[in-house]
Amino acid sequence: MKKSILGLTLCGLLALPSISLSEELTGTLKKIDETGTITLGHRESSIPYSYYDNQQNVVGYSHEISMKIVEGIEKKLGKKIDVKLVPITSQNRIPLMKNGTIDLECGSTTHNTARAQEVDFTNTIFIINIRMITDVNSGIESFEELKDKVVITTAGTTSERVLRNMNAEKGMNMRIQAAKDHGDAFMMLADNRGVAFVMDDSLLYGERAKSPQPDRWVVTGESQGQEAYACMLRKGDSEFKALADQVIADLSGSGEMELIYNKWFTEPIPPRNANLEFPLSESMRELFNNPTDKPYQ
Repeated sequence: MKKSILGLTLCGLLALPSISLSEELTGTLKKIDETGTITLGHRESSIPYSYYDNQQNVVGYSHEISMKIVEGIEKKLGKKIDVKLVPITSQNRIPLMKNGTIDLECGSTTHNTARAQEVDFTNTIFIINIRMITDVNSGIESFEELKDKVVITTAGTTSERVLRNMNAEKGMNMRIQAAKDHGDAFMMLADNRGVAFVMDDSLLYGERAKSPQPDRWVVTGESQGQEAYACMLRKGDSEFKALADQVIADLSGSGEMELIYNKWFTEPIPPRNANLEFPLSESMRELFNNPTDKPYQ
């Protein structure tokens, strides 16, 4: 009788949609399984990717994708897990990932080859162009017109690197002011502490949309390069990356990713119920049709 019960018990365990008895978890998935918790890094003002709404809840396009990855983890582990949210900035996100403070970060982080030396990235979730936002009455339409002027960006971003390279290579002599976060940078622009704020175009549209006077601002200037946003995870964690990549590929293949896109870029969003009016580009449509984890640079 005991042998029969044991056999039935083992069969029942093997039938569960979780980890098989022969599978051994590694890296972040093992940590999550043992602790029952995943720690997500999030931005505070990267509209519409990852930011606080009026109730101080974390919301956004990238945050929604991160929660889909959490669902994928729960499915693999066969149990619910707790989610801990930790605010991060452009400057501390990579150190916090490397030292184990956060397990996954889906925000507005660019995947490039330099960063890939320190951390790993999932399949791309967004493609952007580096442009600028300025007052409609500034008369500025091109980057050449920023020569000898005070220009604002966000510290620790690729946009800051692009501006410093322009100074070095083209003798632009821009006086670069680097703010802690995108919200702070736009506030500096609104306070006339610079003539333009240079950043990823979708983020600029986000700042414009949440402004009390959106018609005061215009996104302009030729693109200074395309970049790929992706979720960030620890270097060498192939098992976790494979799971996250599959979740993103499945969202893209099912059409759900485009629905999430439309929700955050073509419809009213919190906190002001503003519409970014940022329709799906051909680059994004191609990405959804053919998911990839390749960086642009």
